[in-house]
Amino acid sequence: MTLTSSVEQQIRRDLRSAVFLPGQRLAIDVLRERYGTGASPVREALSRLSAEGLVVQLDQRGFRVPAVSVDELNELTRTRCLLNEITLRESIARGGSEYEEGIVLALHRLSATPMQDPGEPTRINPEWEQRHQLFHASLIAACGTRWLIDFDATLFEQSARYRSLSARATPAKRDTKKEHEEIARAVLARDTAEAIKLLNRHIEHTAKLVSQITPRFETSEK
Repeated sequence: MTLTSSVEQQIRRDLRSAVFLPGQRLAIDVLRERYGTGASPVREALSRLSAEGLVVQLDQRGFRVPAVSVDELNELTRTRCLLNEITLRESIARGGSEYEEGIVLALHRLSATPMQDPGEPTRINPEWEQRHQLFHASLIAACGTRWLIDFDATLFEQSARYRSLSARATPAKRDTKKEHEEIARAVLARDTAEAIKLLNRHIEHTAKLVSQITPRFETSEK
């Protein structure tokens, strides 16, 4: 892994964990000191992340964290649910034993990881978030098109920022472990309609909780 790629991963992790708040300027010198590297890898990493929409590049004025809004969250949620209608349906129809084993393994690893950060209960555990993404990715892994898988991953990362802000403000009281188990059970049973319903309900439930606190973090686009 190159130095730039390593820095990119670290910034991505911190963005997903809401270490940097919406609208916050991402000063090169501050990030260089935080990650113990030079200015060039930091600048290149930020440029890569801006291409994914995880960072906003300002004309001649550096970089900042993207703003958040309830409208964007609702659009993001609706897009993810519509995408599930294709990717999950295709995966259930096309997936074989390897697909099923991937789901079981991803669920096992996720279930064995605490959701809250052991050192800071108001933040999502980065290891849980990573395994959470891997579980959701396993559900659509057999859809047969890399383009849709990559698009789904992009939407998931954008949603992760919102989830982290929500956990930071008010930790949710819900049984996400049970929700994930029910989704996996429906997929493994090849019950397509039930699986899509449960997965979309899971995503919409999260969005509903997050939308209650998103206005606290809304910022000006200036």
